[in-house]
Amino acid sequence: MKSETHIHQIFVRFGDSKIPTRSMIFRNPSPNFTLRHLKSFLFPGASVPQESLFFTLNGKLLSDATPLFPSSRIVPVSTITANFRLCGGGGDGGATGAESRDCYLNMYAVKKPDKADPNELRLSKWVNCSLSNEPLRHPVVIDKLGNLFNKEALVEGLLSKNLPKELGYIKGLKDMIPVELEQIPGVRGVDRAVNFQCPISGLEFNGKYKFFAMRSCGHVLSAKSLKEVKSSACLVCHKEFTENDKIVINGSEDEVTALWEKMKEEKAKKDHGKKSKKVTNVNEEEKPGQLTENGKKHRIELVRGDGNGLSKKFKATDTMPANATKAVYESIFTSAKKSNFKETYSCRSLPLGRN
Repeated sequence: MKSETHIHQIFVRFGDSKIPTRSMIFRNPSPNFTLRHLKSFLFPGASVPQESLFFTLNGKLLSDATPLFPSSRIVPVSTITANFRLCGGGGDGGATGAESRDCYLNMYAVKKPDKADPNELRLSKWVNCSLSNEPLRHPVVIDKLGNLFNKEALVEGLLSKNLPKELGYIKGLKDMIPVELEQIPGVRGVDRAVNFQCPISGLEFNGKYKFFAMRSCGHVLSAKSLKEVKSSACLVCHKEFTENDKIVINGSEDEVTALWEKMKEEKAKKDHGKKSKKVTNVNEEEKPGQLTENGKKHRIELVRGDGNGLSKKFKATDTMPANATKAVYESIFTSAKKSNFKETYSCRSLPLGRN
């Protein structure tokens, strides 16, 4: 009976682009055939030193003792890369012999910080809480500058009073705006970076597109949806909103500056309203004839203006009737004169020593 023929094919790509990729086909290969034998097969006659050639698979180094057939790492139709080591001989100006050992130690003493991937930083601002850096999960809130937070983490920071200085403008719940993030269908419980999207356009909430949060209802919509569908109402709940109700999420530096100025204006108006209300309440409390905190009545004082725009204060006794007694008339509006006599508990009209 004719035996079955086993064919094993691999591709050898060379690190030097000048050498073309070679296709190696082996029929009924020996299980003892290793990469060391492959070196001799590729370069017969020792035209290339064995120690100057090494193989890698998917960027990982392969030892010369790695068997080719069978091998769990090198499967049929795999592509392995043949690389050449450069044997250094000096004379390249890298070392002059004049440097001391301290020069090399100082050179590598300070480790340069690894450069962060800007794409990862951008994505982190959109999928993680700005305070705890944990993945966003409902309930989610946004501040008046467009930063996203997990409400639980922000409340804990407020209660423990350990918010960073850059978040000092957040004083309480009134500075948080609850938002509704649309979950991407089918990703609940799935380990992936982006879990939210625009409920109208379906654009992913990943920082590549501009999004707005509505202060009036809390829904989060993409700028593309708001631009294509011209409406003064929310596209989800149809609640009316104005341009001031739109907060850009993770906006640019100029957009954040504009939000900061708007927040300062709102605070100034609010403080001015409180001050005006306080002054009104004080004036109402100090109406003539009402009791003050110490129980005494206010003296009625009216303001009368003359033709020159000047005004003067006068007492109620200035308008006393003609036949009235001044002391009696004045006692109606003012407290009685102080006396050295003590009054009894039972009757104020019978002071001691006067009955």
